[in-house]
Amino acid sequence: MLNKIGIIGGGNLGSAIAEGLIQSGYLSPGHILITRRSVDQLHQLERKGAMVSSNNEDALEYAPLVILAVKPFQVEEVLTRLKGKFKKGKHVLVSVVTGVSIQQLSSLVPEGIPIVRAMPNTAIAIRESMTCLSAKDLNADQFQEILEMFNQLGSAVKIDEKLMDAATVLGACGTAFAMRYIRANIQGGIEIGFDAATASLIAAQTVKGASELLLKKQTHPEQEIDKVTTPKGCTIAGLNEMEHRGFSSSLIKGLVASYQKIGHD
Repeated sequence: MLNKIGIIGGGNLGSAIAEGLIQSGYLSPGHILITRRSVDQLHQLERKGAMVSSNNEDALEYAPLVILAVKPFQVEEVLTRLKGKFKKGKHVLVSVVTGVSIQQLSSLVPEGIPIVRAMPNTAIAIRESMTCLSAKDLNADQFQEILEMFNQLGSAVKIDEKLMDAATVLGACGTAFAMRYIRANIQGGIEIGFDAATASLIAAQTVKGASELLLKKQTHPEQEIDKVTTPKGCTIAGLNEMEHRGFSSSLIKGLVASYQKIGHD
């Protein structure tokens, strides 16, 4: 199924997906067709060998797997125009559009078209995304192929669609939350004597290393914390001060506030 891919929407996200799949070697550039109203914005991909078009119909004619990467307000118009081009048994639709449910997508394409809803984050630009997937009408082999495709762009996991809003908060908003933590670390580093560039390098690499410990060793954060907290040491003194100031509770409340915002708006 994944010998050819059509990407509708050559903006930042659609282009990042194409770039990542090419860089990973998962697909040859000539097996990707990407559309955008203004194709002159896609010259970099075209120079690498990808096909480009200003006609969205070309994506469906070319590829069995179609990735929808347009703005949320464009979804209805784009899919309505393409509805007659989808063919059951041939096409699978993967949407990376934020906030558009599988039910909404299903109402805009012919009945029986398999649909995957994917929620990547901005780190997809460097093939380090955390992408959450949910699906309808796909068999296990089809889903596994799509899961593997997104694993080329970072890590991917299957979730129930009812958790997609929560995944948006944890995996997408979470990028901003992590950045704010790093920024605070940099500011603190400057206050205790480092220049901004050195503090930025130390803070970012330390967070990267901490994340890799959890991912590669499959341990719980507290296990890794215990390894660096010695009795009467500086680490536990800092941790306790942060907790007294509401560090963990503030993060949790922030996550919940973001989730409630999605649910209410």
